[in-house]
Amino acid sequence: MAYQPKKRKMTAEINVVPYIDVMLVLLIIFMVTAPFVTQGVDVELPSTVDAKPAAELNENNDRAPIIVEVSQDGHLGLSVDNQDMVRGLGLNDLLTRVRAELQLNPNSSVMVGGDARAPYAYIIETLDALNQAGVSSVGLMTEPLEQ
Repeated sequence: MAYQPKKRKMTAEINVVPYIDVMLVLLIIFMVTAPFVTQGVDVELPSTVDAKPAAELNENNDRAPIIVEVSQDGHLGLSVDNQDMVRGLGLNDLLTRVRAELQLNPNSSVMVGGDARAPYAYIIETLDALNQAGVSSVGLMTEPLEQ
């Protein structure tokens, strides 16, 4: 009887070790580069301990706040003492009226409300103009004031 080698069955298996090596290298590359890809601006946000909603601020002042409105297309509006909103004002007209009201009532608070669809630049321009006009404290409205 002659020696006959055993016949092995051929199995088709994928060798996954090289794939695991590649995946680990890719994972390391993504982990190293991820901090450099994040986009954003370093902003130092103000911190406060005693910030109050506008309703509480108005308790000490019997006058309603001066409300500046920025529309979607950049037009400005102004409301003083809960009067009807005067819309379509230019920036200079708005600043003149706000300055006059603050000279009459220096304790009045100024609130800026912007349309949700208004570009952020319009609101920033309005805030900057109010600051340059001497308004020292401006609040941002997120909800309409309850009347």
